[in-house]
Amino acid sequence: MNNEPQDNQTSTRAGRKSGRSRRFHPWRWFWGIIVLLLLVIAGFGAVAYHNINSASDKAYKSAGINKARDTKAVLKDKRPISIMFLGTDTGALGRTEKGRTDTIMVATINPQTNKMLLVSLPRDTMTDIAGYPNQSPAKINAAYSIGDVGTTIKTVQNLLNVPIDYYALLNMGGLEKSIDEVGGVTVTSPLTFNYEGASFVKDQTYHMNGSTALKFARMRYDDPQNDYGRQNRQRLVVQALFRKSISVKTVLNPSFLNSISSESQTDLQSGDLVKLAQNYRSATKNMTTDHMQGQGQMINGQSFEVVSSSEKQRVTNELRKSLDLSAKADE
Repeated sequence: MNNEPQDNQTSTRAGRKSGRSRRFHPWRWFWGIIVLLLLVIAGFGAVAYHNINSASDKAYKSAGINKARDTKAVLKDKRPISIMFLGTDTGALGRTEKGRTDTIMVATINPQTNKMLLVSLPRDTMTDIAGYPNQSPAKINAAYSIGDVGTTIKTVQNLLNVPIDYYALLNMGGLEKSIDEVGGVTVTSPLTFNYEGASFVKDQTYHMNGSTALKFARMRYDDPQNDYGRQNRQRLVVQALFRKSISVKTVLNPSFLNSISSESQTDLQSGDLVKLAQNYRSATKNMTTDHMQGQGQMINGQSFEVVSSSEKQRVTNELRKSLDLSAKADE
């Protein structure tokens, strides 16, 4: 994942990718953790496998819907798969409410082309919520709070006409716990600021516990780059966490794995992870990112991102191509 896009937005699509790409990075750590689990299963032996198997069992939860296709057959036949990643703030700063999925990404992994694609959907995208016509149109991030994970999957499938094979949901409370479990992370601050009692100086390096790291990653309004700056700091934290978490000592630690499983939810079972480790792992080294571009509009007193038909079709085509599926109009 070298040659990462720059931060500044321009009017071109490439420029838009550059500005929006920061939205991807905070949640790359979750994919990093999945890759870590796959590596453990593939190479660290029986003890590690037992720990991973136990953790994956705790995190498992069915989406409660009939999938668009036979996902077990897709994995067995080594065909390209899709995984939807969802992020919530539940569990962070003492929050316990269900909340909305303010991070929504669709990842495709193609073992034939040996490539992975990660597409971000704006959380305020105006769309119909699957199964809830009386509450539609609404923001896409409300699908989870109105219904559940299955509702979000069906809503995204309807929006983009792309099958969602699996999902993974993570809350920010898991980030704090995971950092504490690995003994903290070391991060260099890109700017000087104070936030909720914590102080940071530009170019100074800090060893942070989970609470401090969350404060470092959450500040937004005093950053000259606003949300993009926040995403950059979140990226620094999760990269530091990943560097710490790839050690054999860590992956053999049930407490660390439990800290992940207790704050996440997925319908990927241990057997699915084994197949991903065996057949899909190398594709994760060749990741490209994109986003669906909307235009901000105030509608009935609410701020929405309205996505044009041509932009939806572009994203549909991109995702379907990456899944080796024929072109199809978005619906």
